Amino acid sequence: MTSSKAHNEAFVWLWLPGAAEPVVAGKLEADDRGRVLFNYGKSYLQRIGAEPPAIAIYEPELPPRAGILPLLDGLTMPGCIRDAALDAWGRRVIINKMLGRRGTDIDALSELTYLLESGSDRIGALDFQRSPTEYVPRSVNNASLEELLQSAERVERGAPLTPELDQALFHGTSIGGARPKALIEDGGKKYVAKFSSNTDIYSVVKAEYIAMRLAAIAGVNAAPVKLVRAAQKDILLIERFDREQSATGWTRKSMVSALTLFGLDDMMARYASYETLADIIRHRFDDPEKTLKELFSRLVFNVLCGNTDDHARNHAAFWNGRTLRLTPAYDICPQNRTGNEATQAMLISGDDRFSKLSTCLSAAPSFLLSQEAALAIFQNQRDAIETNWDSVCDEAELTPIDRKLLWGRQFLNPFAYED
Repeated sequence: MTSSKAHNEAFVWLWLPGAAEPVVAGKLEADDRGRVLFNYGKSYLQRIGAEPPAIAIYEPELPPRAGILPLLDGLTMPGCIRDAALDAWGRRVIINKMLGRRGTDIDALSELTYLLESGSDRIGALDFQRSPTEYVPRSVNNASLEELLQSAERVERGAPLTPELDQALFHGTSIGGARPKALIEDGGKKYVAKFSSNTDIYSVVKAEYIAMRLAAIAGVNAAPVKLVRAAQKDILLIERFDREQSATGWTRKSMVSALTLFGLDDMMARYASYETLADIIRHRFDDPEKTLKELFSRLVFNVLCGNTDDHARNHAAFWNGRTLRLTPAYDICPQNRTGNEATQAMLISGDDRFSKLSTCLSAAPSFLLSQEAALAIFQNQRDAIETNWDSVCDEAELTPIDRKLLWGRQFLNPFAYED
């Protein structure tokens, strides 16, 4: 272990549905094989069936029963816990904070250390504490976007943060993804703020804004977005859908990723499939027919806008303790490509992941859609993109060079229409 701050246990705190304060649900422990295991606390299990009732963190993975719960085959920690953990960017910030160096070695610290050293305002309804009896949130005052930008740039360079900048960026370490980001609150709403990266060759944040806006116009249930500027740089703000303001404070919604629904980890993500997700929706989701059409629409839009980063962590569902419901779409971002041929991150039809509408059409029956219904979605989305392209690019103040780069290469690439 590189750091002396290694942790072998952590207590899991959970916001029950509609609650503004968390309760302790159980404990995570690291074993000598590097696995992270969970068991529910006795007091939490006694709340099952009470008012307000406790819920399983996620079933069938962590059913509410006593004792250390076995891991699913191939996993080293429960997937629903991993969903609340850090990805590449958050780990880089924590390594910078704890070790004072560039965070290229994401294995420098243990999983429990990352959980306990990151901010408490993480996606979903979980947090992690050293104590089973006292909840102490690891949060800071709302930082300005200028402070957050400066912090992100220093982390990318591998430069240590000043105490002030360290606190500014710390709040956003608890969210996933590989790109620089942070959490902010403004006007009574909570946002994920995404920044440009030093390695960007075009305006990635504007490209994501355009894709998210066009997705919503095309009928996809996409999270609301807006563009702002600070320190002469563009910042994308995505409104959070896992938080709600109540009379007693902010409530949190439990969420699980599609990767957790599949029972896979990141090393097995290549086996994730839209058809498998459709099967899960048919059996376990509220309003499955409407949800299947929504997921198919997202798949089609990903193909038409060039978002090939539609991996299983970029799909998620709300969990209420009984059933699942698809969250609004997020992380719809056109990816840079050198040629026409492209593949989606998740399999579409059988072993085929080629980014073509013909591949989507062959998968349509899995979504309970006829060929005519699928073709109507294709046409509606293409019309929406073509009709609104100029106005949405104007909203984003996208340069002519970036418009030329995105149009016909990412958006409506001819490869999507082959066969």
